[in-house]
Parts: sequence; structure tokens; C-alpha cells
Amino acid sequence: MNSLQLESILMTMQAPFFGKRPADPVHTRPGPAQSSGLSGSGTSDGGHASAAPVQAQAPAPAKPAGSAAAAPLSGAPTKEGGSKLTVGPNIKLKGVEITDCDTLVVEGMVEATMDSRVMQITEIGAFKGSAEIDYAEIHGEFNGNLTVREKLVIYSTGRVTGKIRYGKVVIQEGGQLMGDIQFGAAHRAEALLPAKMGLLNAA
Repeated sequence: MNSLQLESILMTMQAPFFGKRPADPVHTRPGPAQSSGLSGSGTSDGGHASAAPVQAQAPAPAKPAGSAAAAPLSGAPTKEGGSKLTVGPNIKLKGVEITDCDTLVVEGMVEATMDSRVMQITEIGAFKGSAEIDYAEIHGEFNGNLTVREKLVIYSTGRVTGKIRYGKVVIQEGGQLMGDIQFGAAHRAEALLPAKMGLLNAA
């Protein structure tokens, strides 16, 4: 082997180690984590801007109809800002006259005369006396003279006794209604209104 052949062999062996490394033809692309960034500033190989994925917030789940507070059976319209009197548990209110009260809630014991718009007697409440109202919801006990111009609702735990006049009545299974009971309180009130107006005009 002459020196020329030896030199060419050495050149071929040294070329990969000392020569310039060829450019990598494979282009690296951003991974899924990089391309899905919220900035939306990444570009693809084609030069087109890649739109950032929009993360839409899920709408709040609608409340089922049953979860809302159930409307009272009496259908008494709520009056914002109306006067409300609540007689709490273990409280006894005797010998009073209640007037200009929009809603009376009885959780204790009441002996009174009243003229109001709405009366609600809870399961532990009791009313004894005379009452003229538009709407009545009775969960507890009423004893006396009751005139309900619009609707009387007696729930399954309710007990109503005495002289009762009503425009409409709803009684749940188990509710009790006893005494002198007459229908048409609203009609009689409307019939008495012209007579009262005539007396006022004459005065």
C-alpha cells in the first residue's frame, strides 16, 4: 500500500468526524400543549395564525322547578313592602285588635279581632277570635268567626271550627272544617258595598 492510498483511506475515515454536520431535514413542530395555548400567537408551517381554542364556560345549571319555593295553595299574591306581623312560637297574644296588617303569621297563640289581607297559621299556631281577611292558609287551628273574602285553604294538619264564610275553599286530605259553614262571602261583601256607599253619600 503506497502513501497515496493510505492518505485517501484516512480522509474517508475523518470526514464524518471533522466535517460540517449536514442540516436536519426534519422540522420540529410544536406539540399539542404548545399549540393549544390561550395566547393564540403561534403559527403553523404554512404561515397561517392558529386560532386559540375558545374555552366556553358551561352555563349554570337551571334549577329544577321543584327546587323553587312552592307557591301557596291559596294563590295569595305577595306584596312587597307590605306590613307583616309574626307571632312567634310560645308567644300568647290576647285581647287585641289587629288592623292595617297586610300579612299575619301565627306561630304561637293569638286571641284577637282582626281585619287583614292574608293570614297564615302554622302547624304549631292557633287563632281564636274573629277575622275578616282576603286569603287564609291554615296549617294549625282556628276557632271563632272567620270570613274569607277570596280563598280559604285548609292543609292536612289544619282544623277550622266556628262560623265560617268563604268565597272559595280548598281542603287537603286530613284537613277539618266544622261549624256553621256558608259559601259566598265575596258575593255578600260586593252586595253590601253599594249600600255602604249610599249611606256614606247620604251622610
